[in-house]
Amino acid sequence: MPVKNSRLKDFRNQDIDSRVRIISELAGLSEEETKQMINNGSLSMDISSRLIENAFMNIEIPVGIATNFTINGKDYLIPMAVEEPSVVAACSNAARMAREKGGFTSVTSQQVMFGQIQVTGVSDREKRVSLLMTRENEILNLANTVSNTLRNSGRGAKKLIYKKPDWDTTSIIIQMEVDVGDAMGANVINSMAEKVAPLIEEITGGEVILRILSNLTPLRIARSHAIFPASSLGGEIMVDRFIKAAKFAENDVYRAVTHNKGIMNGIDAVLLATMNDWRQAEANAHAYASLSGVYKSLTTYSKTEEGDLSGSIEIPLAVGTVGGTTSSIPKAKICMKILGVRDAPEFQCVLASVGLAQNFAAVRALSNEGIQKGHMSLHSRSVSISAGALPDEVDRVSEQMIRDKTISVTYARELLEKMRKEVK
Repeated sequence: MPVKNSRLKDFRNQDIDSRVRIISELAGLSEEETKQMINNGSLSMDISSRLIENAFMNIEIPVGIATNFTINGKDYLIPMAVEEPSVVAACSNAARMAREKGGFTSVTSQQVMFGQIQVTGVSDREKRVSLLMTRENEILNLANTVSNTLRNSGRGAKKLIYKKPDWDTTSIIIQMEVDVGDAMGANVINSMAEKVAPLIEEITGGEVILRILSNLTPLRIARSHAIFPASSLGGEIMVDRFIKAAKFAENDVYRAVTHNKGIMNGIDAVLLATMNDWRQAEANAHAYASLSGVYKSLTTYSKTEEGDLSGSIEIPLAVGTVGGTTSSIPKAKICMKILGVRDAPEFQCVLASVGLAQNFAAVRALSNEGIQKGHMSLHSRSVSISAGALPDEVDRVSEQMIRDKTISVTYARELLEKMRKEVK
């Protein structure tokens, strides 16, 4: 039923039980549904209430383990939190194929990100930019007072870039390059930008409007490469089919978007399991794919002299292994321990390899049997559960729907009703 009034005065100051009661009453939830809200698993609501506003329950997402991964000679178990069927299985299968030729080889670039400071109302921009340049070291030193950890490790704010946009001839955009080390970087960069804003206003005589990081990280790149044996794909003919399908994504924006979404299916699942910012990763990857002015595939494929398939990915990744919710949510900490990465560059290598594996699996399915065969067999289980199947009924209903080539909640309910009558 529709909620009559969403203006909930002082809702943020209510305790958890009161929030649950209010929501239950307004939304007309049943007693069973209300109990489900109260069942919050291992994450305490005390922690949830400190992470987000108006918290009233936690929601579970299945976490699976992607197996078979060898990256730079090291084996990994990779936690993936995802609701979409076939993602974990496909990723694991791709890693198994790559393993035959030594697995994934991955490298990263520097851990540099950008903070941006927008100054408006500046007269004589050329003069003001010159003044900024003469006092650049002063600005950088001030920015680096924000983090003793970065400063003492030789990282932190390194350089300023000055932009004079033609869409506002009274403004200057100052772009600060920051080496963030093993942090994701958002908080420290935002703090740096805010710290130097008053000094920049003093130097320019203008007004600072925005002071914030950029989620585009073209200097923080991960690359991964793998060889997939032709025998695993079904021979050289299938390698050729695969490459033609990949070329489609390299040259058609409609296909490229779906192609890159398949990459992020894998990467996002790992980021969610470890409580890293998957929304930033999405924006970053898609913007990077568009830097040439045309949206492109983030992966490339070719055939080796031996007839095998060579696959590579180049993707910007801003992730952290220290700080943030990664360190404050118990199960995220467990997932990070399972993953076993030492630092941010190693984490980037894992993510890029997962993205390549997931993309390979999707294109292989598309260029061979079609995406639906494997996907729908797993999807049928979700449909069975949605229809009300109990754990010992799920497989039977799922298998029957697949045999009948009819996968829908309505048909699952019909099968359940029939099966239960037969038992009686």
